[in-house]
Amino acid sequence: MPERARRGAHRPPAMVDVAQHAGVSQKTVSRVVNGEPNVSPAVRERVLAAIDELGFRPNSAARALVTARSRVIGFVSTGSALYGPSQMAVGVEQAARAAGYTVVVVHTRSGDPGEVGAALDELAGRGVDGIVVSEPADSLRPLGHAPAGVPVLALEHRPDEPDDWLLVGADVRSGARAAVEHLLELGHETVWHVAGPEGWGTTRDRRLGWADALAAAGRPLPDVLRGDWSPASGFEAGSALADVPGLTAVFVANDEMAVGVVRALETCGLTVPHDVSVVGFDDVATAAYQHVPLTTVRQDFAEITSQGMALLFATIEGRPVPERRAAVPLQLVVRESTAPPHPARAAAPGGRGGEGDPTT
Repeated sequence: MPERARRGAHRPPAMVDVAQHAGVSQKTVSRVVNGEPNVSPAVRERVLAAIDELGFRPNSAARALVTARSRVIGFVSTGSALYGPSQMAVGVEQAARAAGYTVVVVHTRSGDPGEVGAALDELAGRGVDGIVVSEPADSLRPLGHAPAGVPVLALEHRPDEPDDWLLVGADVRSGARAAVEHLLELGHETVWHVAGPEGWGTTRDRRLGWADALAAAGRPLPDVLRGDWSPASGFEAGSALADVPGLTAVFVANDEMAVGVVRALETCGLTVPHDVSVVGFDDVATAAYQHVPLTTVRQDFAEITSQGMALLFATIEGRPVPERRAAVPLQLVVRESTAPPHPARAAAPGGRGGEGDPTT
């Protein structure tokens, strides 16, 4: 007779059922469910197989009383549908589910320090085991320290930020620098930049990487144009850039805006990359399939969230954590939107310089 039938049609499986089915004690089942050590791999596999076969679902309230943990992760998000933030959200949710945690999300409208700080306090008040911040503001310092006893993971690479945060992300500043160096190595005299909106840490870091590369090469620092990460804002910036004498290269802070920039340049009678080379950032799924495949900087969002969440779980569960921050490598992906400058355009007079100190 099937196990479920012997238990009765209306009673859900309990821990005692799993123990009997796996031939172990209830204490062993409890250790497996709560991720505790001192269980051999063979026994753990047998218990997990019994859990799966019986359809056992641990009582989260009872488990919280035993472990003093809620097994709930708080997630602070801007609620953005943009590629990077959405990929981060998917990665956080998948990692949490695989580790036996659930996720509670608090959305902020802009991600400014005041809103993020209030979200941290709200989640800490709900008794979450840990908090993930997907898009921190320009700096984490105005947020103060992490809530007492609650580890906070920021999915960003910020070597100069508070020591009580866990920090895992791509070094986008070095990625931006590599993108600009690629264009300079092709022979472009300087590189213009379409930045993201103010208030985003990624905007700041990509602008700094752009400025680093130009300063190191002793090249002119053009004005910075700004967008809001959307193709429409990229199109607006590209339309303005089309009028710049001597323009041969543009580094755009994300791929969506880069698509808009390419479209605007072509609408104004220029071709990419014959007249103007364009580099984006992120390597979205469509970047390789544009009519001019886009050179871009690839971020491995799955690896960022995987490493970050593993670090967060280890901290929550009291396991050794060798490093509280990590940088995930980026990759420059060269496609058909970049080429050496056309001699006729390179010989044209350059644009005007500088919007002031780009590091601010």
